[in-house]
Amino acid sequence: MDAKQIIPDRLKEIPRLAPLDVYSALGTTAQGLRHDQVAELQKRYGCNRLQKVRRRSLLGRFFVQFTDLFAILLIIASAITFIVYLLGGRNSSDLSLSLAILGVVMLNAAIGFFQEYHAERATEALNKLVPVKARIYRDGQEQALDASELVPGDVLLLEEGDNISADARLVQAFEMATNNITLTGESEPQHKTATAVLEEGLGWIDIPNLVFMGTSVAAGSGVAVVHSTGEQTQFGKIFQLTAGVADVPSPLQIEVRRMGKLVAKAALVIGGILFIMGRLLGLSWIEDFLFALGVMVAVVPEGLPATMSVSLAVGVQRMAKRNALIKRLSAVETLGSANVIATDKTGTLTKGEMTVREIWRPGQRMQVSGVGFEPEGGFSLIEGSTEAPVKEETEQLPQTGLPAEWDTLIKAAAFCNTARLAPPDQEHQGWSVLGDPTEGALLVLAGKAKFKLEAALQQEQRVYLLPFDSRRKRMSSLHQQNGRVTAYVKGAPREVLSLCTSQRSLQGVEQPLDEGSRNEIMERNDAMAKQGLRVLAMAYRALPDDLKKYTSDSVEVDLIFLGLVGMMDPPRPEVVAAVQKARDAGVKIIMVTGDYGLTAEAIAERIGITGGAQALIITGAELEKMDDGQLKEALEIKQPLIFARVAPEHKMRVVAALQEMGQVVAVTGDGVNDAPALKRADIGIAMGITGTDVSREAAVMILLDDSFASIVHAIELGRSVYANIKKFILYMFSHNMAELLPFLFVTVASVHMVPLTALQVLSIDLGSDVLPGLALGTESPEPGLMKAPPRPRTARLFDFALIKRMLFLGGIQGAGAIAGFLFVLLQGGWHWGTALPTTDLLYCRAITMTQAAIVVSQVFNGFAVRTVNVSVFQIGLFSNRFLIMSEAIGIGIISAISYVPFMQRLFGTGPLRMVDWALLIAFGAVLFFAEELRKLVARRKIAKNQGD
Repeated sequence: MDAKQIIPDRLKEIPRLAPLDVYSALGTTAQGLRHDQVAELQKRYGCNRLQKVRRRSLLGRFFVQFTDLFAILLIIASAITFIVYLLGGRNSSDLSLSLAILGVVMLNAAIGFFQEYHAERATEALNKLVPVKARIYRDGQEQALDASELVPGDVLLLEEGDNISADARLVQAFEMATNNITLTGESEPQHKTATAVLEEGLGWIDIPNLVFMGTSVAAGSGVAVVHSTGEQTQFGKIFQLTAGVADVPSPLQIEVRRMGKLVAKAALVIGGILFIMGRLLGLSWIEDFLFALGVMVAVVPEGLPATMSVSLAVGVQRMAKRNALIKRLSAVETLGSANVIATDKTGTLTKGEMTVREIWRPGQRMQVSGVGFEPEGGFSLIEGSTEAPVKEETEQLPQTGLPAEWDTLIKAAAFCNTARLAPPDQEHQGWSVLGDPTEGALLVLAGKAKFKLEAALQQEQRVYLLPFDSRRKRMSSLHQQNGRVTAYVKGAPREVLSLCTSQRSLQGVEQPLDEGSRNEIMERNDAMAKQGLRVLAMAYRALPDDLKKYTSDSVEVDLIFLGLVGMMDPPRPEVVAAVQKARDAGVKIIMVTGDYGLTAEAIAERIGITGGAQALIITGAELEKMDDGQLKEALEIKQPLIFARVAPEHKMRVVAALQEMGQVVAVTGDGVNDAPALKRADIGIAMGITGTDVSREAAVMILLDDSFASIVHAIELGRSVYANIKKFILYMFSHNMAELLPFLFVTVASVHMVPLTALQVLSIDLGSDVLPGLALGTESPEPGLMKAPPRPRTARLFDFALIKRMLFLGGIQGAGAIAGFLFVLLQGGWHWGTALPTTDLLYCRAITMTQAAIVVSQVFNGFAVRTVNVSVFQIGLFSNRFLIMSEAIGIGIISAISYVPFMQRLFGTGPLRMVDWALLIAFGAVLFFAEELRKLVARRKIAKNQGD
């Protein structure tokens, strides 16, 4: 498209302005907009949102439900039956059958419509849990607000991984590049600058000092002034994407559809067999055709897709309550088969509440008191051995002020920083951090040292920033005072120390760094890491006056080492139990962290990942030297595994290797460079609090609390969803057997009477299949679910174990239906081999008994199949209220068919006696307790195998 044609005249000069002139041109200042300006601008420009694509109307979405293959077949069957009714003497039973088939179609359409509508509303509500935020300056204060509240003139703070929420002009840019693939289709990051662009002929989106809504910061950081919002942005003018992309069917969905088609084919075969049986029983051609058609309709699993959708949707909602937001419905069941979790450490296994506990420089150690992000606390001199662990908060050493010789280290910690501390407010009860928690901890350290950051920045203004890079593992902030520029550097100790040529002594004298000094520093680093402290090194350098271009190669050399800062990020209290739960479930946990190996191992031991065994630590450098075969060998070992000091591309390689080994991998990530690994993983999991916008978009699951425990809860619920779908399949097919076995019996035994009419079969399908099936789809996770190993990729819904249970339960139900049919006939004086008229009261009562036997046994069956091997009494026999209500509806329907005169005439049925109901309940109890006995035998067998 020609971007120039849609650029308003008021904006055409914006790229040509010097950075300081941009503020006035857009009606703002470096301190941001005033509160009164914001209100006026919001009235003028509205919210920073894109208009949603219009969805299909509610009526249109309802009629779509009738385009399914099964629905079309059922409609055709209903039409054929109605034609038979018109041409065959207008028999009321034919009309009833036609309407009953149509009723099945309408019921399933209604369920499908309401489920889709409910899921859509639920998804909209869940998405609001993770609003897109923007960091801005307003009224001279840094704020984090919803991106929809941005207006032209707002001053945006941009960092690596941020989504850009409006079109803006850069006024500061530090090694900044953006990913413009949403606008240009090109994935190569585009370098950005804050300087004026005078070059003619550039397309608007190619101008390097402009950034655009819908793109993201691929590297570096910057400050920009918003000039366009909402539909006035470039993205808004070409917006055609908000309708969303259709979900790719998961393996479960594909399998359910395939199974449905197979059952439909089987229904045709069964219908043909029953048609032949009907002829043998003496039915007329029309009666026989309608009977076979009705049974075929009943056998088709119309309720299966709806039940699967309900199970998945219920799983999504339950996961959201456990702080795990699922973005794609089909990902729910994938979670249930996860057998490897590749997890970060900071913020996921730990609280993400960094607190500096120790600072060290050669010859002096200081303990730092205080908890959390409140800048209150003091310093204590640690005497004696450098190996002595730092004291706990309850064992405080005598407090002292921080000696002046620490000033440069504190300055480096505060200057080399892009975070901000925020005092308590309505949203946060205590002090909080805007930005990275690690950098927040350094600001808290500076606050405790009474370092006046704002005053210091006025004296030494920042002139450039080399942002943290996962490859360099360090960050540099350049500050100018009296014409001299000083670089302050923080980063991983080993990487920073390798760039240092001298150190600053206690007396403030620069001394050369010899081998002994380097060893002493690394020994102290290791000692701190073994205590579980995350360690950063601080250094600085006065830059030469003739250095004009600031790059990592020119700045980060010949550094002066200042000291080490050790911070504690305590493990989350809920993680220990979650780790044990995952281990019991056969889920392997691999820690993949950018932190130091000894620090990672200390945390892994504390939360139980190592299980008391010695962990194998593989660093990023060692991983690069491994070929794919060696990496897979390392992943196959039983020893606890930690990947330390790794870059995001290393994480991607680990995930790919695990998948090639046939593992189902869940991987966590929070940075922009984690996006490829999150997309590649079977379940990409992003952090909702500390994660970047880019990582949240790449993931299929977002942790609203950033906690590892939420991942384990989600895996448990994923397993539960799969188990619930199997329960419904068992429930449905066992009763189909109960419908078919009586027909086989009367044919073989020469009874010469149909034990059920097609209309009865359909009423069973409506009353005893769909609603109880949906209820089974809402079952909570079964006890012991997380004691079993993960489900293999090759596992099938319709497996041998399910078939055995189906034959067992269906056989009992079928025997009960046959026994009930014969009981009424023989009690009424019927002689074997004689055929009763369909209007005979004894025959009407007999077929009612057959139907009631199936319905009542399904009530008991519904409760019996709620668990696989655990006794249903353990979970509470009546704990599923939805199931109780749906089964009660089924009993109500069969009672109406038996006793209401209108229903008797419609179905050709008769009233049941009390003795009949007693026999039905006895049959149901036999089925229920037979299944409980099978579960008991299964539990004892499992216990014996575990004992062996």
